[in-house]
Amino acid sequence: MQEELQLDLVSVVTPVYNAERFIAETIESVLKQTYQNWELLLVNDCSQDSSQAIVEEYVNKDKRIRLINLKENSGAAVARNTGLEAAKGQFIAFIDSDDCWSETKLADQLDFMKSQAVHFSYTNFALVNETGEILKEAVKLPLKLTYSGLLKNTAIACSTVVIDRLHVGSFNMPLVRKGQDTATWLMLMRERNLTAYGLDKVLNYYRQVEGSISSDRVGALKRTWNTYYNLEGLSLIKASYYFGHYVLQAILRRL
Repeated sequence: MQEELQLDLVSVVTPVYNAERFIAETIESVLKQTYQNWELLLVNDCSQDSSQAIVEEYVNKDKRIRLINLKENSGAAVARNTGLEAAKGQFIAFIDSDDCWSETKLADQLDFMKSQAVHFSYTNFALVNETGEILKEAVKLPLKLTYSGLLKNTAIACSTVVIDRLHVGSFNMPLVRKGQDTATWLMLMRERNLTAYGLDKVLNYYRQVEGSISSDRVGALKRTWNTYYNLEGLSLIKASYYFGHYVLQAILRRL
């Protein structure tokens, strides 16, 4: 697998489900990157709106954009894993179908990773509403997160992550419907002794959409507990300890 990777190519993975309102803006933000050596893998999870048609227009315009249609609705984890299996690049990046990147996102992050010998990185991000209005200019994260640190502060946004597969190796996300991104970071840190490093720049615009999985605060609490107690197999005492830290950090981020 690793011998077949195209060096310096960034494979951008995006699950798409009923994303007609925002998917064009998301794709445009990838097209506008100052770093142009990328491929965009859009995995359509049986959307029932015009998402597929919108993506197909871009596929016809740019050969770097690829559409993969799933045969049945399977959730974001399966969609992302399908993209990961089709990816050709040394670097894996993610962008959700309602988020956007700044134009220098990939250039800045790859420069950071190469100059600092970082294999797993993330960035700060801004919060925006459905119309793109900025709700919070910067959600700042720690500049370094170990496994224990990530358990205490699970704020790494999926759309900010870049992973170097040449050093980390290939990987898949756990097959859970919700919270598979955080579960993946924890799995990689635990199994491959990784530390994640943050670039102190706002390079992603994280859209808060009413009714989305990410906007469900009670659901977020439940899936975080499930990640700690069931997926990571922490004891009740350890799970409670880290869950308490997670709740505190979540409150502080919203202040």
